[in-house]
Amino acid sequence: MSDFTTLPDLAARRLGGMVLVANDEFFAPKENLVKPEAPVFDPDRYTDRGKEMDGWETRRRREPGHDWCIVRLGIPGIVRGVVVDTSFFRGNYPDRCSLEGAVVEEDDVTGAEWLDLVPESALEGDAVNRFDVASPLRVSHLRLNIVPDGGVARLRVHGEPLPDLRTLADAGGRADVAASLSGGVVLDASDLFFSSPHNLIAPGDSHGMRDGWETRRRRGDGHDWVVLRLATETEIERVEVDTSNFKGNYPDTCSLDVRVVHERIADPDTEPEWSEVLSRRKLGPHRRATFPIDPPARATHVRLNIHPDGGVARLRVQGRVTDDGWRSFGVRWLNAKTRELFEERVLACCGSRAWASQLQAARPFATFDALLQTADDVWAGLPPDDRREAFAAHPRIGERGGSAWARGEQAGTAGASEEFVRALEAGNREYEERFGHVFLINATGKAADEMLETLRQRLGNDRDTELAEAAEQQRQITRIRLAKLVRPVAPLARAGG
Repeated sequence: MSDFTTLPDLAARRLGGMVLVANDEFFAPKENLVKPEAPVFDPDRYTDRGKEMDGWETRRRREPGHDWCIVRLGIPGIVRGVVVDTSFFRGNYPDRCSLEGAVVEEDDVTGAEWLDLVPESALEGDAVNRFDVASPLRVSHLRLNIVPDGGVARLRVHGEPLPDLRTLADAGGRADVAASLSGGVVLDASDLFFSSPHNLIAPGDSHGMRDGWETRRRRGDGHDWVVLRLATETEIERVEVDTSNFKGNYPDTCSLDVRVVHERIADPDTEPEWSEVLSRRKLGPHRRATFPIDPPARATHVRLNIHPDGGVARLRVQGRVTDDGWRSFGVRWLNAKTRELFEERVLACCGSRAWASQLQAARPFATFDALLQTADDVWAGLPPDDRREAFAAHPRIGERGGSAWARGEQAGTAGASEEFVRALEAGNREYEERFGHVFLINATGKAADEMLETLRQRLGNDRDTELAEAAEQQRQITRIRLAKLVRPVAPLARAGG
């Protein structure tokens, strides 16, 4: 999509966007920056401080420095472009601006590591200033810097939403995967004459016909349609088509098509065909119609067809995220993390800092399988000392400490007899004295006696053979944990961005 303004405004107030703080708002308040309506000029609007503009305006700076404000995005995501609108600011607009992004929790920007999104750039007054953003990283907050002072009417932040879907899905992995708050995006529509199709997936109920998608009256053959990319691959179980507020202009019928596309396709002729999963169904005025999809249909994209034309307030697509869907989401989520956050997350899978650093440098990964293969390749090239660092991050087999993942993987030792525990302790001591590191085994699904027997067998290995065997066990554990990292059942799933 070449025009970034066709992407959703991640800072939109309706999505939860908010200007949190500004260093100065003497003439006009910071909240105006994210007002949904276009700016207007009222020549008679004055306060006791002077002319009040429809935007954010600071006082005239008389000392070095610049003014700034911090914006919380309604949906964290990858910013592709911003609009700094200085409409009606003619003699009082900033000379330059810059934009930075960060990922923070609970709106606490104290100590945040700010990333450059837009370098310091010249602004024009009374103009819509557009800036492309090349950063591939996910951000949750922005800092708009204006140099040295002045007024900005509106700030629009267009990009690809990337919320943490693991925290939005229910225990069964179900969610409204078309919703903007889940990461759904409108890609294309046959007609945008009256209103934007982005309204279809906005949160909450529609507030009127302007808050939906309405096409012009069709006078020829055919029908209107809209294409959405779901948050990730999902088995769709039901859809809801809501025509609230459309009473004399609702579509007569609707239908739904789906397809699965996991990678960007350079040649449109090779795109998968659409499959119809919901044949034409009658719609009515100002009502919600729910249609079950039986059997559930696997999809990454959906196309809602309305026959022949009209208006729809909301579209909800409910379903269960597939295993491939979680892997696809996980790759996008990891690719978009800052270097520090990426390494922090993957160190829970393998404790070698060199491995985490090299894996980070290999981004982006096209697929989850590519991530696993790269993890294997990096691990295979590490020297013994880096491998031992990874081994040291594991508790001894049978110990009750360690991470939740480690305790879960060693579930086979839970409730073991005192005799077994003493035998395992003795075996661990002998192993560490012989090889210089903890006994490592992929314990997932293994019983206690099986692990003890393997320990005794491996005590017969020479040092080089055992180092190679422990490295293979770490490789297997790493793969299992990388899969856990992107699933909602993973212990780290609720641990923030």
